[in-house]
Amino acid sequence: MSETPGDAAPAGPITGLTNPRVKAAVRLRDRRERESTGLTIVDGARELLRALDAGVRVRSAFVAPELLRTPDAIDAADRLRHRPGTVEASPAVLAKVAFGDRSDGIVAIVETPAIGLDDLQLPDDPLLVVVEGVEKPGNLGAVLRTADAAGADAVIAADPRTDPFNPNAIRASLGTIFSLPVVAAPSPEVAAWLSRRGIRAVAAIVGAPRLHTEADLTGPLAIILGSEAEGLGPIWRTDAVDGVSIPMAGVADSLNVSIAAAVLLFEAVRQRTGRA
Repeated sequence: MSETPGDAAPAGPITGLTNPRVKAAVRLRDRRERESTGLTIVDGARELLRALDAGVRVRSAFVAPELLRTPDAIDAADRLRHRPGTVEASPAVLAKVAFGDRSDGIVAIVETPAIGLDDLQLPDDPLLVVVEGVEKPGNLGAVLRTADAAGADAVIAADPRTDPFNPNAIRASLGTIFSLPVVAAPSPEVAAWLSRRGIRAVAAIVGAPRLHTEADLTGPLAIILGSEAEGLGPIWRTDAVDGVSIPMAGVADSLNVSIAAAVLLFEAVRQRTGRA
C-alpha cells in the first residue's frame, strides 16, 4: 500500500526528497489528487493557525525548526508538535512540499471541509457571495478574505474552475477560508437553491442601468459575481436576478472580481446596519 500524508510519523527527521511521505504531499499540488483524497496543503503559519482555530483536522505536518522565526510559526509548531502526524524535516523538504515560495518553517496537510448547499446553517437574513467561473485561486482567496471582513455568512463557488481549497486560494484568503462556510456547486443548482430559500440574487453586470447604490441590498441576499474574462453566464441574466453596475470613470469597464465583491459587500453592510 502506498503511503499517504497522514500515515504514522517516522522515527527521525525527514531529509530525503524521495521519501514516500514527501512524495504523497507533493502529489497534492494536483487538483485531482486533492479532490480524490479530500486533503490539501497549508503552507503559511497564520493560515494554519486559523485552520486549527476552526477545528480543521490536520493529518500531518512537516516542521523545519531552524526556519521557525515568526511568533505565528512558533505557535503553530507548538500546537502540532506532539501530534502523531507531525515530523521534523529539513529545509529542502519544506521547500519541496510547500505550494509557494514562502517558508514559515511549517507545512501541514489538512482535511478539506466538505459541505453542500443544504448543509448551510444560515440566519433569517443571510448575506451570501456567489462567484461563478473564477479560475484564479488568488482571486477566489481575495473574495473569501473580503467576505470574511464584511461578515458574509457563506461563499458559494458556482461552476468553479479551481477547487476552493487550492493552496493558493488558502494563502490569498489569509486562512479566512476556514472561518466561513465555502460550498462548490453547479450554477443551476445554486440558482435553484437560492430560489427555494427565498434569497434574492443581485448580480454585478457591466452596463446594468441601476447602480449598486440604488439597489436594495437588505434582507436575504446573494451577491453574484462573475469572472473577469467571461462575466456571468445566462442563468444570472434573467428577470429573476437584479442586475446592478458599479460606476466606472476611466477607460476600464470592470473591476477585479475581489474589488467588485468589496464594493458591493460593504454597500450591503452600510444599508443593513444603517451606517452612513
